[in-house]
Amino acid sequence: MIQQIAFLIISILAIGLATKQFLKIRRNVLLGKEEEIGGDSGRRWRNVFLVAFGQSKMFKRWIPAIFHFFIYAAFVITQIELIEIFIDGLTGIHRFFWPTLGGFYTFVISFIEILSVLAFVATVIFLIRRNIIKTPRFEKPEMKGWPKQDANIILYLEIFLIVFIFLMNSADMASHNNEYGFAISQYLSPIWSGASESTLHLMERIGWWGHVMVVFAFLNYLPISKHLHILLAFPNTYYARQNSRGEMENMPEIMNEVKSMMGLTEGGEEAMMDMDAELPEFGAKDIFDLSWKNILDAYSCTECGRCTSVCPANITGKKLSPRKILMDIRDRATEVGVKLDSGNLDYVREDLKAEAKKLTKDNFDDGKNLFDFISKEELHACTTCNACVEACPVLINPLDPILKMRRYEILTLSEGPSEWLPMFNAIENSGAVWSMPVERDHWRKELEE
Repeated sequence: MIQQIAFLIISILAIGLATKQFLKIRRNVLLGKEEEIGGDSGRRWRNVFLVAFGQSKMFKRWIPAIFHFFIYAAFVITQIELIEIFIDGLTGIHRFFWPTLGGFYTFVISFIEILSVLAFVATVIFLIRRNIIKTPRFEKPEMKGWPKQDANIILYLEIFLIVFIFLMNSADMASHNNEYGFAISQYLSPIWSGASESTLHLMERIGWWGHVMVVFAFLNYLPISKHLHILLAFPNTYYARQNSRGEMENMPEIMNEVKSMMGLTEGGEEAMMDMDAELPEFGAKDIFDLSWKNILDAYSCTECGRCTSVCPANITGKKLSPRKILMDIRDRATEVGVKLDSGNLDYVREDLKAEAKKLTKDNFDDGKNLFDFISKEELHACTTCNACVEACPVLINPLDPILKMRRYEILTLSEGPSEWLPMFNAIENSGAVWSMPVERDHWRKELEE
């Protein structure tokens, strides 16, 4: 009975704390603007099953994909045994499904054990790749410090989970004369030959409690880890845009203004913007100007670096790393969330401080924005080739926030690289990229003569 009470209390605390953290992630995602996500729902579910569940885009690099699949499959299938562990913890009934399922139960647990061995091998290989071989895409500047530690922590937790599973199963097998017949544990149970019944029970409970506590630790670690993608990959692939990779989002204000100038809209000059009115801000300078989908992308990032490894700007030595852009957006969203939770009215906009009673996203201003995280040099290096978008295994679009920030710099701040400004002026004045002393269609007039 003591075990059931302890398990119930720990479960409530662990799940409650994790839920609170996940709700904060949801709040941070919704700091972004509203965005309508259209498209075919059937295609969305296809993306979920093929890309998120099926890992289809991972297999463009099949060697790491196979090892990743071992860990992923073990993680998913092991939840079956976790259900039984919860039943044991709440009711005290050991091996709840064994009397009913018999041989099928042995098959299921044996399958889980085989997957666990494969996952163990894959975990060791991933640790070697990150820390000994040092795969180049894991050694980029943005991966120094916490990101590298984060990846290693998760891999160590995976090892602990597997060790505790086999400790539990092998000790349990030894105390029951191998009657369960689990595929791997039956070869491990001889380790306990000669041990007393009380020792076997103690080892089985250590394995049982160890597995449970690592699961709860993992659950509460996810919200501050890149492995949040384990959960967010599914909604992120569902809400992924279905337009073609090269299609860029129009800015309605600019589009309507150009149409009005060219007489393509009803109303003529009356439809044009009021030149005396306050000009709107174009693009994005902070997370509040991005869409909720952009922020969801950032929190869904696996930090695998496939986007950066195919980025032509990064390959040629430029500062841009699409992975870093997403990591910076996530860090900024998290920072804003922490400050909103503080309720400190010092973060209220100056013009609203007199009447503000509560800190909200609508009156928030801490004097910082995304340009404090992402340099203009990074933004300027992007060639908009969409290689990063195509490479992402969970359908993230790193290009979209880059374009929005560039639009803010150019259209709102009237800034930009010095070599770009003549091009913009030429397009505005003559409709051509290159500034020329004659009209663009001068060659045609010469032919007509």
